[in-house]
Amino acid sequence: MDAPQRRWQGRRDACTTRVVGPRLRLTVGFIVLCASLGLGAVQPSSATPASTAVDQARRAFAAPPQHYWPRPLWFWNHTRVDAETVRTQMQLARDRSKYGGFGILPFGRAFAPPYLSEEYFAVYGAALEQAEALGLTLSLYDEFGFPSGSAGSQNSSDVSLFAQRWPHLTIKRLDKHEWDVVGPGRFQTNLPSGSLAALVALNPTTFVRHELSDTVREARLDWAVPEGTWKLMVFVCVTDGDPICDYLDPEAADRFIEITHQAYYERFTRHFGTTIDSTFFDEPTLYRAQGRSWTGQFNQKFVARHGFDPRPYYPALWHDIGPQTAAARNYLFGFRTELYATGFTKRIQDWCDAHHITATGHQDQEEVINPVSVSGDLMKCFQYLAIPGIDKIGGDRPAERFYKVVSSAAYNYDRALVMSETYGAMGDLPWEEIYTVAMEQYTKGINLLIPHAVWYDDTQVTFKPELSWRDPRYADRLPEFNTFLARLNVLLQNDAAHVADLALLYPIATLQGSHHLDGPLGHYQGGVAVPEADYVDVAELLSVALGRDFTYLHPEVLDQRCVVEGNRLVLPNRLHPGRFAVLLLPGHKTIHWSSLRKIQAFYEQGGCVIATGTLPSQSAEFGHDAEVARVVEALFGTGDTAAEPATHTVRRNDRGGCAVRLRTLTAASLSGALATAGLDFDVTFEPGRTLRYIHKRWKDRHVFYFANLTPGLTGSTVTLRGRHELESWDPHTGAIEPVAGNVVRHGDTDFTRVELGLPYLKSVFLVSPVSPRPSVP
Repeated sequence: MDAPQRRWQGRRDACTTRVVGPRLRLTVGFIVLCASLGLGAVQPSSATPASTAVDQARRAFAAPPQHYWPRPLWFWNHTRVDAETVRTQMQLARDRSKYGGFGILPFGRAFAPPYLSEEYFAVYGAALEQAEALGLTLSLYDEFGFPSGSAGSQNSSDVSLFAQRWPHLTIKRLDKHEWDVVGPGRFQTNLPSGSLAALVALNPTTFVRHELSDTVREARLDWAVPEGTWKLMVFVCVTDGDPICDYLDPEAADRFIEITHQAYYERFTRHFGTTIDSTFFDEPTLYRAQGRSWTGQFNQKFVARHGFDPRPYYPALWHDIGPQTAAARNYLFGFRTELYATGFTKRIQDWCDAHHITATGHQDQEEVINPVSVSGDLMKCFQYLAIPGIDKIGGDRPAERFYKVVSSAAYNYDRALVMSETYGAMGDLPWEEIYTVAMEQYTKGINLLIPHAVWYDDTQVTFKPELSWRDPRYADRLPEFNTFLARLNVLLQNDAAHVADLALLYPIATLQGSHHLDGPLGHYQGGVAVPEADYVDVAELLSVALGRDFTYLHPEVLDQRCVVEGNRLVLPNRLHPGRFAVLLLPGHKTIHWSSLRKIQAFYEQGGCVIATGTLPSQSAEFGHDAEVARVVEALFGTGDTAAEPATHTVRRNDRGGCAVRLRTLTAASLSGALATAGLDFDVTFEPGRTLRYIHKRWKDRHVFYFANLTPGLTGSTVTLRGRHELESWDPHTGAIEPVAGNVVRHGDTDFTRVELGLPYLKSVFLVSPVSPRPSVP
C-alpha cells in the first residue's frame, strides 16, 4: 500500500497514530493523477501508458472530481430545520455552487429540533442519506454553536448539556490570593475555598521562597514569619463557572466526545469513514477562565513528567522571582500547553483514528503575537492533530500573518493537510478580496479552505458573507471560484514535500519566559506584550517583501528531531523532510539551552545563523544562563566594527559557517544578511518584482504555485534551482501549456529561468510532468 492509500486509511508515524486527509474515498482518477505528477500516490500499472496517465491528470485539473470541491460550513441557523429543505439545499449547493459537501453547524437560540435529540438525529440522518446519494461528504462539526466543549452553552441554546451531566469536569481556573507580611511574627489565616495548588512566601528583595503547603491544617495557615518583608501567596484551583469541559483534563475530553461524537457514531456507524470523513472542533482556547485555565491534577502530572515539585515556582506565574523567573515560566506554561495538546486535541484525534475518520479544527485569536494564554503555543497545540487549522475572519484580525505558523506545525509534525475556516464575518466581500485571501492562504501552505459560510435560513445571516446560490453577489461566480479552489486542491492536497531553504526558530521560549498571568492587555489579547518578539515581522518580510519561503521550527522539534549533516540542518521527516541552509533566530531574551547547543553545532559545521533582534541572555532550563551568554557571545560577539556592513555584523569560521546579527530589522538588512550566506535558493525573483509562492516536491518532480498579489505588478522573471522541463497549469481556466525556460549555470548548479507574465490577482502552477534532466555533475 503506497503513501496516499495509507494516508486516507490511517497510518502510524513517529508522533502518533492518525488518519489524515479530508476525503477518505480514493478514486482511480486521483491515483493516476498523483502518479503521473509524482505526488506521492501509487504508480500506474504497466498497462497504463505514461502518456495516458498524463492525459488523465490534465483532464482532472481541467474538470476536478467532486471530492476536490470545497466544503463550506453550513449553518442550520435560528429556525426549525426539516429534512425536505435540507435535501433540497444540498442538491442546489452541489449543482449550482459546486460544493462537495458540508460541515453542519447548528446555531442560535431558535434552532430546532433540540440539539442531540432523536428528532435532531433524524434530520441529520436525512442529510447523510442525501449526501450519500449525491456523492457529497460531511465533516462532523462537534458543537451546537461555538466554542467546542459544552454541547450547547454559547451561540446556541445557552444550555450546556455537558455541564448538566458532568459539572465537576468543567473548566478550572487558577486564582491567587496575596498578603504583604512583615516578620518576625506570626501570621494566621483561613485559606480561600478551592483546591490548594501552592502556598508560597516570597521575599521580593532577596527572592528567597518558602513553600508552606505542608504546614496547612484543616484549611488554616499558622505561619511563623521569618525576619523580612514577605509576599504570601495562596494559589487555588477553582471551578470557573464557564460550562465548557476542562480542556486540560483527558477525562473531560472523553466525556465531551461521549456526548457528541459517540452519539453520532452509534446512530450512523455505516457512514463513518465514507460519507462522514472527518470531525471539526472550533475555538477551544486557554484564554477562557480569565486566561488562567488550570486543572486539578496539574502538580501530580508535572512531577511525573519533570521529576520535581512545581509548587515553589508558582509565584513566577505572576511575579519576578529572580534569575529563575524565565525558566520557571517555561516549565509551568509549557506544561500547561502539553496538557492542553494531550488533554483535548489528542483525545479527539485518538477517537477519530479508532472510528476511521480524521480530525481538524482551530484555535481562536490566532493572530495574537503572544499565544501563551490564548492557544498556549500555536504550533504545539497541533502536535497530535491530523490537520492543523486556522481561521480567517472579520475585524482587525490579520490571520494571514500567522498562516505560516500553522502550516509549519504541519511540516514539523509531518502532516499532509492544513485547514483554514475562511471569510466568516468579513462582510459582503468583493470577489477580488475573496481571491486574494485564497491565493495568500495556498501560497503560505494552507491546502484545505473551508468557506464560511452557507446559511440554511438566508434571511437571518449572522456573519456575512452568505456564499450560496441565493445571494446575487456570489451566485453567478461561485462555480468558477469553487472550481479554482478545486484545481488548487488537485495539485496541493497530497504527500509532496514542502521545500524551503530557510528555517525560522519559533520563539515560544521567550514568549513563555516574558509572559505572566493577568497581564495589562487582558486575557483575550494575550495579556502581555513581548517587546523582543519580532518573529512575525521577520516572517512577513521573508514571504511578502523578499519572496523567500521558510519553515518555522519548533524548539522541541529542533532539539529532538533535527540533526546537523555537513552544513545543513536536517529534519528527517517522511512527508516533509527539511534540509535548511540558514537558521533565522528572531528576537529572544530566553532560549532553550538545548536549542542553542544545536544552533552552535550547526554553525560550527558550516551553517549560517542570522539573528534578527534581541539576543538571548537566559535559559529556559534552570542553571544554564551563563552557558547561554557564553555561546551567544561566541556566535555573535558583543560589539560592531566599522569595517562591517552598515546593516549587519558577520562572524565566520573555517568551515564556512557564518553568524550574522542585524543592527535593525528591515527588508534591506534581511536581504543583505541572506546574501551573506552565499546560497543558491530554490526560487528567486528579480528585484522589486516578488510574487507569492509555494514549492512542493516528490522525489525529482516539482510543483511551484505562484500568485501575484501586488497591484501594478505584471509578472516577474523567476529562477528555479535545477534543470526543469515545465508546463504552466492555470487554476483559473484549467489551461495547460508548455513553458519555455532558459537553463543557466552558476558554479556547479543548473538553474531554469522563466519569464512569467502574471497579471495582478492571477496565479499559475509551474509543473514538471516528467522527470527533469539531472544537472551536469
